[in-house]
Amino acid sequence: MMAAVRCLRVPQRFFSFCGKDPCRMLMTDIRDSAPSDPQLNPLCFQFSQNPLLYSAASSIAVTKIRQLAAIAGEDPGQRGIQALFVEDELLRSCLALSHASSVAITTGFPTHYMHDPPDETDGPPGAIAMATMLLSLGKRVTLVTDARALQLYIAIVEEAVRTGVLKSKIPLVVFEKNAPNSALTFLCHHGDVTKPKYNHLLAIERSGRAEDGNYYNMRAVNIKHLLDPIDDLFIAAKDVPGISTTGIGDGGNELGMGKVKDKVKSLMPKGDLIACDVPADYAVTAGVSNWGGYAVACGLHLLRTCPIHQQHLNKGLEAKQPSPEELQDWSANLPSVDKEESILATLMRFGIRSGKTAHLAMEVDGLTFHPTHSAIITRLLEVTKREAFA
Repeated sequence: MMAAVRCLRVPQRFFSFCGKDPCRMLMTDIRDSAPSDPQLNPLCFQFSQNPLLYSAASSIAVTKIRQLAAIAGEDPGQRGIQALFVEDELLRSCLALSHASSVAITTGFPTHYMHDPPDETDGPPGAIAMATMLLSLGKRVTLVTDARALQLYIAIVEEAVRTGVLKSKIPLVVFEKNAPNSALTFLCHHGDVTKPKYNHLLAIERSGRAEDGNYYNMRAVNIKHLLDPIDDLFIAAKDVPGISTTGIGDGGNELGMGKVKDKVKSLMPKGDLIACDVPADYAVTAGVSNWGGYAVACGLHLLRTCPIHQQHLNKGLEAKQPSPEELQDWSANLPSVDKEESILATLMRFGIRSGKTAHLAMEVDGLTFHPTHSAIITRLLEVTKREAFA
């Protein structure tokens, strides 16, 4: 369980530890007296170990993000994913992403090795939903993919922009391991760990490397030949101060799920073989990985409209109230039933199939878009848009 950091109350101000040195503090102008609305009580959480950093958010924002995690974690496909749940992983991931300025996202699970393309419909919609919210918040976003899938993802991104699902084009890059320091060179300017190019690596429904070095789908078929070693980036990021990582998965064989490897081995079918061995700082589990991506996008929106969190980002100074135009833009870039139905239709046109059934249909992991996925999206949006901050 993640412990919250107690804010130290002093006359007219509160301070929260921020950084390696406990004498370094963040000062805000929150009064010593309790807020008139108890929902605005500040809560403080660690979101980075290297360097040691904390962030603050209001109690209502924290409550809502926990509600998002519960909705995204529902398991209508009965895959047993709730057994892998770790409390507040979604919250900490959203806090880290909120503080980041540059994010690299990777997805792609080529489970259908007998089809062309072999990819599945889970992953890309969630990646695009997170990307467009991050762009709306002023972050730099890069999509990392396999060399074999580069042209496919270029086409998907272009179509997503054309149809209004994605806010704007994002760079697509591949990672090639052609030297011992390839991962550091990719992550940092000139391979210098003091100059990272990214603050956060985010994997959603990305096939993850098992203990034996292979990559397995849920049927325990080795699909290593279809994947580039993007896992190396997550491993190398551990030695780069200022880069945190998130893995979103729904089966335990996805990149980042190494954090809960022991649970995967003991609780998931074929877990001893397929369990991902590469951990992320935050392992966000979901009934369908796309739902985890939608929850991250919604959580970022909640933090951006939370006055306590914005005050923290503003180094204690009272944050400027967002304009109606900014609020409208953030809201417009949330996932929606219409947008997610549109991107799923795009994937189907490109020949991308449902993960569980291999159907070329409007479904993800064997669950049809209507009513299952559309209902989850609607509920996530209801939590996100429900009036919270006056």
